[in-house]
Amino acid sequence: QVQLVESGGGLVQAGGSLRLSCAASRSINVMGWYRQAPGKQRELVASITNGGNTNYADSVKGRFTISRDGAKNTVYLQMNSLKPEDTAVYYCNARNYFGSVNYWGQGTQVTVSA
Repeated sequence: QVQLVESGGGLVQAGGSLRLSCAASRSINVMGWYRQAPGKQRELVASITNGGNTNYADSVKGRFTISRDGAKNTVYLQMNSLKPEDTAVYYCNARNYFGSVNYWGQGTQVTVSA
């Protein structure tokens, strides 16, 4: 079992920045962030393997950066140039390479005002 503790959400104006953090209780292969806006499906934002390979949604490329501190089992999401359409609940995710084991954080609200 892996526990995930998220922090860093909040309210910011368009063009601003936020950084999300997610600490896992132990090491796991892949960590990432998903988001879910009202009335929409949960979608992948970014993920990173323990080898440092990253994957981003097209909508955030060039604006968001995911990074990982292996010693702390922590993943970060630096979000710059935020847009109102980035408003959502952001969920930390941790999984094995095959996706057969998945863990989720409790979610943190990110609100971007126009």
